[in-house]
Amino acid sequence: MASRPPVHRARKRFGQNFLRDPGIISRIVRAIGPRSGDRLVEIGPGQGALTEPLLEAADGHLEVIELDRDLIPGLRVQFFNHSGFIIHEGDALKFDFRALRGEGPPLRVVGNLPYNISTPLIGHLLEAGDAIADMHFMLQKEVVERLAAEPGGPDWGRLSVMAQYRCRVDALFTVPPEAFVPRPKVDSAIVRLRPHTVLPWPADDETLLFHVVRQAFAQRRKTLRNNLKGVVDADALGALGIDPGRRPQTLGVEEFVRIANHLAATEATT
Repeated sequence: MASRPPVHRARKRFGQNFLRDPGIISRIVRAIGPRSGDRLVEIGPGQGALTEPLLEAADGHLEVIELDRDLIPGLRVQFFNHSGFIIHEGDALKFDFRALRGEGPPLRVVGNLPYNISTPLIGHLLEAGDAIADMHFMLQKEVVERLAAEPGGPDWGRLSVMAQYRCRVDALFTVPPEAFVPRPKVDSAIVRLRPHTVLPWPADDETLLFHVVRQAFAQRRKTLRNNLKGVVDADALGALGIDPGRRPQTLGVEEFVRIANHLAATEATT
């Protein structure tokens, strides 16, 4: 049994809300399904509420990334009896997950992410490609709804396209504010992201794809004809089977890739 962590006051600048509800913690661990031999990495372990059951499920092997230096001594004391517990002090936004994997199996990344960095951090992780097997995160419910949205719905946008281009996304369950100390002002939710082993719709130039998506969603109420003016003309969209009068939130991932690949092919011949 781990030692009790010292009292630590949550810091707003780190977006800290510590999970306390044992029922929610158990449900998260069941959703992750850690197994012996997994390369588990927890981002922002905080006071170790999720860390302890993860260590038990993974036979004492877990690596954590923690930015708050004041929490690290408590974590070392709390889990001193686990030789496979490794702490990486640093910012997950700048962390090299490819280097962490090395020649070992792909990482299984988990965490209760600070809401203020969740979107850029997910983007950073998605760029790590085949270094990651799957991700389970606690996020603001609104962000999870955007990640798991479907084309045509109000939540479908740039984040949805970019996440689903690289991953299968599953919204799992909602977590109420009272599960945390201090209580956040919004509901949270658990999401699972599983990077595709083979991309269903590979882009010939991913930088160009991301540019097309960013431009398309620059003004959601305007049509593709307006938002992509100067990027691709209406006739070219029509030739691709895409009505230039459509709004960006009606296009699926495959259609955005179709546009980007057309542009990449056009640039290659000019």
